[in-house]
Amino acid sequence: MARRIGTIMVDMGYLDEESLWKILEEQKRSGTELLGKVAVRMGLAKEDQVLKALGEQLGMKVIKLNDITIPAEMTELVGESMATAYKVVPISQNKKDKSITVVMAEPQNPSTIDSLRLFLGVDVKGAVASEADVMAAVERLYAGHHESIQDVVKKIEADKGLAQLANRNQNTIDLEALEEMAEAAPVRKLLNMVLLLAIKDKASDIHFEPFEEEYKMRYRVDGILYELVPPPRHLAPAIASRIKVMSNLDIAERRLPQDGKIQLVLGGNSVDIRVSTLPTMFGESVVLRILDRSVVHLDLRMLGMPEDTLAKWMEVIMKPNGIILVTGPTSSGKTTTLYATLNELNKIEDKIITTEEPVEYEIEGLIQVPINPDIGVTFASCLRSILRQDPDKILIGETRDLETAEISIQASLTGHIVFTTLHTNDAPSAVTRLRDMGLPTFLITATVEAMLAQRLVRKICNFCRSEFTPSQEVIMELGLTAEQAAAQKWFYGKGCEKCNNTGYKGRMGIYELALMNDNLREMVVAEVSLDEFRNACRKYGMRTLRESGLQAIHLGQTTIEEVVRETMTEI
Repeated sequence: MARRIGTIMVDMGYLDEESLWKILEEQKRSGTELLGKVAVRMGLAKEDQVLKALGEQLGMKVIKLNDITIPAEMTELVGESMATAYKVVPISQNKKDKSITVVMAEPQNPSTIDSLRLFLGVDVKGAVASEADVMAAVERLYAGHHESIQDVVKKIEADKGLAQLANRNQNTIDLEALEEMAEAAPVRKLLNMVLLLAIKDKASDIHFEPFEEEYKMRYRVDGILYELVPPPRHLAPAIASRIKVMSNLDIAERRLPQDGKIQLVLGGNSVDIRVSTLPTMFGESVVLRILDRSVVHLDLRMLGMPEDTLAKWMEVIMKPNGIILVTGPTSSGKTTTLYATLNELNKIEDKIITTEEPVEYEIEGLIQVPINPDIGVTFASCLRSILRQDPDKILIGETRDLETAEISIQASLTGHIVFTTLHTNDAPSAVTRLRDMGLPTFLITATVEAMLAQRLVRKICNFCRSEFTPSQEVIMELGLTAEQAAAQKWFYGKGCEKCNNTGYKGRMGIYELALMNDNLREMVVAEVSLDEFRNACRKYGMRTLRESGLQAIHLGQTTIEEVVRETMTEI
């Protein structure tokens, strides 16, 4: 086990015991600050002393970057985006084993070297320098070497070795050639740049799509797909193979779909990348799903719920038993809302068990069970076992069939609160959906406590938000009169550098919360029409998705276009 940095500094004569205790007290008070930084800030140690102690602790050399000349070819091996993101500067490559030595500003983060190894495909060795020295060296080394994806694509087009692959029949490419292509420096460089750009821009997915005449790269930011500069068509098998190598998939298997995972750490944040390959007519389509924990806010107060809706939601989730349904189409933020809810309920006195397909975010204190239908681990079979584990609160990723719905009902009748998701257009339809599944109405009324429908809309960029007057057509689309429109303020985003000229930055939820009461339960038993039930829900305080969207528009949070796109007109 590595010795603590404070002990090393005392042993090296840089600190005495009394100073160390002062530093430890200050560190405890300040929270997450590193001991070395606290020591320097308090004037009890010098930066070079901390660096020497770090080098001793980690078994790394301390390098003075001003004293060495870095070969220009290092910029080809480690791109500027990677050097900046990880705060490293490459200084040399071993000719024999191809290993690269990088000087690190944050050497105490062991995952940095692991992530760099994964990106670069070679062994990486570390050395230590101060953050100021590393960032100054990065600036010097990459001056005049600022590369964009477009530049890398141009170099690939000019690469004769890779171009030869274009003339070969894809069905006869042997394993050796595939491995060679996957490890080719230009392919690695392109993929690394795309990954780092996507994580930086907070993209949720990256798509690599082969067509007959071209190969597209696209990524999704705030729910919208944007196209990147397309690489040459013949690079399709090389990029697919490189992704498979990074995610430990079989590069020789190109006829069957495969699923894998890449784990990175960037800027201290854990980033999980889910990999899915799918054979198509023109090669393998690959989609990377980026799960960056720093992007998702597992806090109910940060999801965009209006105060009154949040207050009602907080009240209903505290109930001791019953079923709470969250509905909406795929990618409408249901999982995030449920995770944020469970995070709120995650107290030491309650046992919470979730069953999901797949488990997207790991939360300390929750028992999370991944579904695997291939070996018979379904929502229904899992739920039976969960009930034997003495839970207080249960999350079922999705209620797809009557069997799962019936066990959920049994769970809630025996004193558990059950959270689950359904695919319906609005909150009142959730009850109809359960009835269509075959659940008796008396069981629905005995257990369902609330239905929450939601959609995600893009938020207006705070840096370029501007007021405007909407056209008559738009006012009619929203079902408003000219007088109502004139009484409100309307906003849009002009587009600026901060939002990549889109006018939007980030997303928020719009919500429709229906709480069950005795009158609504009687209507369910009487099997009234959906329209009648919806009108009754509104009468008892439900704000529709469209109304919730209008509220967000008037608060200057989103635009008319976003709300119209994501909500249906109320009849």
